[in-house]
Amino acid sequence: MTDTLDSVQTRRTLIRSAFVMASGAAVSACATRTLKLASAPAPIVPVPAPVPIPAAPRVAKATRTAPGNIRPELFKRAVAALDRHSIRVPSHDRIAIADFATPSYRPRFHIVNLGSGEVQSYLVAHGIGSDPEHTGLLHSFSNAINSEATSEGAFLTADYYIGKHGDSQRLLGLDPTNNNAFDRAIVVHSAWYSNSDMVAKHGKLGRSQGCFAVGENELAKVFERLGPGRMIYSAKV
Repeated sequence: MTDTLDSVQTRRTLIRSAFVMASGAAVSACATRTLKLASAPAPIVPVPAPVPIPAAPRVAKATRTAPGNIRPELFKRAVAALDRHSIRVPSHDRIAIADFATPSYRPRFHIVNLGSGEVQSYLVAHGIGSDPEHTGLLHSFSNAINSEATSEGAFLTADYYIGKHGDSQRLLGLDPTNNNAFDRAIVVHSAWYSNSDMVAKHGKLGRSQGCFAVGENELAKVFERLGPGRMIYSAKV
């Protein structure tokens, strides 16, 4: 979570790869064919009209209704964020919504299939700086370096790597409220303090340093359902 990135080159490579991933659809749509003209006189072949470049995919209207276990206003804001950042988010089939108005003892990291409305929900920790008294409730967000707080806004899931917390996934902040996520090494990873037995013993989870820390037995499921190139929306509504 707070790992120092291997080198400046690694950071630049990641940024470039995230940019290419987010803009790949537009690049492929711009590809054209080269027509070879015969040297001898030949009938004029009409050139086909250029195919218009499709707009960035939008969220289907059918998904505008919030699934039963996600509060409607929060879901509405998450979908609006996906629309707003649609050109930068390659995959729109699923999104994750972190509901930080909910206490940490309840599953509040929701991965939503926007086609079917199916939801899988997981426990997730918030940052120390967002809950300095360790009440189990997020009190404030921060985007500041070294704040150890959770940030609000839309994140783009990027590549996987192995760090001090094991398997992890880097995130890129898409909003002014979280655009330091990469420099802060805000990622998705697993942690013992996010396991369900913490709720049974203490009535709340432990705290991260601003990362989305899920249970050790849940990380593989989260990675499988979320994957790279999708959006996480973090808010307290």
